[in-house]
Amino acid sequence: MTRLRHVNLNHLDLNWPLGIKLGAIALLVGAIAACTSPPTDVATPDGAEPTAETSEVEAADAQSVEGADRVVALSSLTADIVANLDNEKLVGMPGNPLFSEDPKFEGIEVVSQGRIEPDLEKIVALEPDLVVGALGFHDTTLASLEELGIEVLAVDAANWDSLKAITTDLAERTGTSSDELMARYDACLAQAPETAPSAIVLVSRQPLLSPNKESWAGDFLAQFNIPNLTADLQGDSHFDGYITLPEEKVLTVNPEMLLVIDTGDNLLEQLKGDAFWGELAATQQEQVHSFEYLGLVNPGSIASIEATCEKLAALGSS
Repeated sequence: MTRLRHVNLNHLDLNWPLGIKLGAIALLVGAIAACTSPPTDVATPDGAEPTAETSEVEAADAQSVEGADRVVALSSLTADIVANLDNEKLVGMPGNPLFSEDPKFEGIEVVSQGRIEPDLEKIVALEPDLVVGALGFHDTTLASLEELGIEVLAVDAANWDSLKAITTDLAERTGTSSDELMARYDACLAQAPETAPSAIVLVSRQPLLSPNKESWAGDFLAQFNIPNLTADLQGDSHFDGYITLPEEKVLTVNPEMLLVIDTGDNLLEQLKGDAFWGELAATQQEQVHSFEYLGLVNPGSIASIEATCEKLAALGSS
């Protein structure tokens, strides 16, 4: 497996706050990069050109495509997808406040919590037909399970196409229909306005961190026809799809809207204390909007994605 040098923000757990803890998370990159593991099956986005490797994977899995009746999902998004396809097939999931009030998840074994590694003994005891994890975050766990002969799948919800591809793949593997979820995705995107004001998304303050087009957030803005002024920017960052943004650059591009991510660190209040903040057109015209981390940066769950769709749609009339 290729060594990882960056972290995908859309895989970080709800219990991993950003903001002032970005430096601490960045320190994990070296540890992750040092790990190597056997290749796992990866769901690819719709329309992606098949390679010899993916073709071989599809051929190898042909006999087990519809054989997964006991699925362990290691991320909140994949747990939610499986539960919506057929919640009787989901036997293991991560602990997450998103699902604490949802009856679909009652009685399902919790195999991980917060920043703690998934419990291999619990997972094996569940006798799963398939274990689904996030590419780059669950590689070691998936490799260990694969060595035990358990089928694994590593996925990366990097954009809307990959979300649909993951859903289709899981539906095929569990012998269920993805039609209902696809209809929900389409209804979500149908809310996109024809035009919207230009925007910059701010995820942290020191440094200022903003998504380009190679992130879930960047693709989300593109789907809603919101001009992302950092979409085509490249730069050094420990996080895939995100660039560090000098204050001078924010002032130069001067977005019509600022979308500030609520990371639990009072990011918006911190930004209000910076000298450049009051010079921006967006702040002067009260076009600063707070967004949840789950939904816009990390997909989180289908419900959090849908809530973000509704909020982004409203910006078209701002």
